[in-house]
Amino acid sequence: MTDSTRTVSAPAGVTAIVTADPRAALLAVRTEVAKAVVGQDAAVTGLVIGLLCRGHVLIEGVPGTAKTLLVRSLAAALNMDTKRIQFTPDLMPGDVTGSSVWDPHRAEFIFKPGPVFTNILLADEINRTPPKTQASLLESMEERQVSVDGVSRPLPDPFIVAATQNPVEYEGTYPLPEAQLDRFLLKLTVPVPSRDEEHAVLTRHMNGFDPRDLVGAGIRPAATAADLEVARRSIATVTVSREISTYVVDLVRATRQSPSLRLGVSPRGGVALLNAARAWSWLAGRDYVTPDDVKALARPALRHRVVLRPEAELDGVTADSVLETVLASVAVPR
Repeated sequence: MTDSTRTVSAPAGVTAIVTADPRAALLAVRTEVAKAVVGQDAAVTGLVIGLLCRGHVLIEGVPGTAKTLLVRSLAAALNMDTKRIQFTPDLMPGDVTGSSVWDPHRAEFIFKPGPVFTNILLADEINRTPPKTQASLLESMEERQVSVDGVSRPLPDPFIVAATQNPVEYEGTYPLPEAQLDRFLLKLTVPVPSRDEEHAVLTRHMNGFDPRDLVGAGIRPAATAADLEVARRSIATVTVSREISTYVVDLVRATRQSPSLRLGVSPRGGVALLNAARAWSWLAGRDYVTPDDVKALARPALRHRVVLRPEAELDGVTADSVLETVLASVAVPR
């Protein structure tokens, strides 16, 4: 064993060797992902926070902005198993969870696991499949298990769903129901790259970059599942003062009073915001949460948990603009 690694107790199935500094290892993941994806540091950090919090992440952006490549590169940088499901209108629930099939040699039904049995499930274009198939992920996301034919089967740890979707106004989409949106820890938006970033993308491709060959792109594992386990234990010790928890409660409750919203943030949203803020604080090298941590995570943690009134949508109001107003209206603790 080298000086840069050490052994810790870990759950079954998790490699028990971690780097000397799991925080540095997880921050280095961004450097590895950048070998394949230009920019999008905020989205990479959001995905890492999702893993640290055992939370799922919804990634929204127009086609061609490297959403799928981002998730695949993250899995490679973490040396984790990943499977991809291309959600289409004819996808069935059993295509996600798995199903029992007849084995003529054994003369019995045997369970064939679906792609959900992985560490990072890439649910590509999740809003292009009907609600029945979308709902097949609900138990997996909430209970981290799959029930088929009355038998519950646990999913691996770590396990998160990294779902991509096109903006809901695009043709051929089925908006996710509020109950499922509420089960995503964060909703990240992937913008179109800047002029300089887009030029860098073209230059990479002209130099032979192949998005299907992440090894050829030079991505190497920078952290492991064991690093995540140690990091989660450290995050559990991050201090949250009474003033900070009250601030989170006031923000969540203020959304329920907004005249622009038909539905405000649920209590689960407040828990998600606080957990994400603790992970953000730990990544920043602090053992306590500040108001700025809460404000930094407010939009990604809450934007998908609110429902605009129809008249507000007609006026061009967005979830982010409502949250900006809420953040400005709630007193910040000193």
